[in-house]
Amino acid sequence: MAHGLSAYLCNAWLNSVGNNTSFAVAVAYVKLHTQDPGPLGTAFPATETTRKAISFGAASAGVIASDADISWTNIAGSQDATHFTVWDNLTAGNFLFSGSVVAGAYTAGDTYTITAGNLSASLTVAS
Repeated sequence: MAHGLSAYLCNAWLNSVGNNTSFAVAVAYVKLHTQDPGPLGTAFPATETTRKAISFGAASAGVIASDADISWTNIAGSQDATHFTVWDNLTAGNFLFSGSVVAGAYTAGDTYTITAGNLSASLTVAS
């Protein structure tokens, strides 16, 4: 699967537009993966299982980007993070979307950081 929006998120947005339902995510959380996490967002999880809260700046031209650094400290295990997933809950919840990160090798005990602006999601805007 090419990474992108989850079926849950697409359906929630469409229902909010077409069926007068509301949709909001109070806090979004990001998790690391070592390969494409697939359509359910659960494949190839990193040994570092901690989800970190993420905040985004205002969307512009169909793109949102993280507006603060996201850091995992004293990371568990040694791997290469290549992908991420975003969820609406710290430990369970709904998978929202996935994407790739610049491959980043880390060693157990390291701090791994995705710097502000380097985690984003986009939608195609009509032109």
